[in-house]
Amino acid sequence: MQRRRVAVTGLGVVSPLGCDIPRFWERMVAGQSGIRPITRFDVSQYDSRIGGDLVEFNLDQFVSKKEQRRMDPFSHYGIAAAKLAVADSGLNLAAEDVERIGCVVSSGVGGLQILQEQHKVLLTKGPSRFSPFMIPQMISNMAAGLIAIDLNLKGPNFCIVSACASATHSLGESLRIIQHGDADVMLAGGTEAPLCELGVGGFCALRALSTRNDAPAKASRPFDRDRDGFVIAEGAGVLVLEEYERARRRGARIYCELAGYGATCDAYHMTAPDDVGAGAARSMRLAMRDAGLNPDGIDHINAHGTSTALNDKCETLAIKLALGAERARQVAVSSNKSMIGHTLGAAGGIESIACALTLRDQVVPPTINYDTPDPDCDLDYVPNIARRTRVRAILKNSLGFGGHNATLCFKVFD
Repeated sequence: MQRRRVAVTGLGVVSPLGCDIPRFWERMVAGQSGIRPITRFDVSQYDSRIGGDLVEFNLDQFVSKKEQRRMDPFSHYGIAAAKLAVADSGLNLAAEDVERIGCVVSSGVGGLQILQEQHKVLLTKGPSRFSPFMIPQMISNMAAGLIAIDLNLKGPNFCIVSACASATHSLGESLRIIQHGDADVMLAGGTEAPLCELGVGGFCALRALSTRNDAPAKASRPFDRDRDGFVIAEGAGVLVLEEYERARRRGARIYCELAGYGATCDAYHMTAPDDVGAGAARSMRLAMRDAGLNPDGIDHINAHGTSTALNDKCETLAIKLALGAERARQVAVSSNKSMIGHTLGAAGGIESIACALTLRDQVVPPTINYDTPDPDCDLDYVPNIARRTRVRAILKNSLGFGGHNATLCFKVFD
């Protein structure tokens, strides 16, 4: 049986750069930063005091006041992004066979804010005062479940937890679900809400975060020699994936094709990437093979690009292993995290939206704050200014703690 092709027909984003596609993309192409001082709690004792907050997000547009109190913010963001994606797709769910529409919207951390809040209740008021909604608010699968309840989606529904690769794995597995005929439409991506004392404090303890607190907009600087850690951020990115012939028949606007997926494990270290980039390189090769492409067909890599010393060095090595050193130096590589920070389990969803828009507009977003080249990072990182160029296919990398690697291949429909 011929494998079914999969189109991207809808995009929904909640991000530090904006909570609608036109604003998000305009600011990204302009190289604007969404990083600011954290103001929602006292950060005076934290080494890192900056983050990517959602200052333009209006929850009341997406969730009723009553239901808001029964959800952690990570579910708020996921529902909002999903609703925006469905609206963008033009799908009329009331007229669809909802048993053929599923949802895999994941989170790397889940309900961290409700966990923190309820722990305070335990310490101050005792266990009898726990909220009965604590567990359903906290568990990572709840965003996907609540999206399905809200939109009445009865197809495949689950959550993948693979740290910062969660959303990318979700998109890849949703691709497989449609290819195999188990659903015709999937909402896929990720959501994360880690801007709280536990989230910021935990990553500070890991020495993973940038401490460039006096210049927030300059703090996230992937592949730059003076990078000193990532900037934590919140958000959600959800894409509507749809079987191509179905999308064509209903006259849907098609952004691009999701054509390939690769997933591997480093089996190396809890938090550090494989020091030669072999695991991530295999993931990229698998995605290219799945899409029926070779390195000459890849024009852009949307990198994981966290702005940490090890990730950026090892991802550079992986790209050269996967594409060959000569071809790797000809490909435009950029990191959206330079502008939006690191949204952890949501990163692959938000950054995949950037891939779809890159293919639509034939513009590669910049890696901002790239001021001083690093000898260990010697590729073309599209420094500071967006580039209009031909882009036929994109590899999207996500690498997570635990050694999880996931790569997607997006391409122009031919």
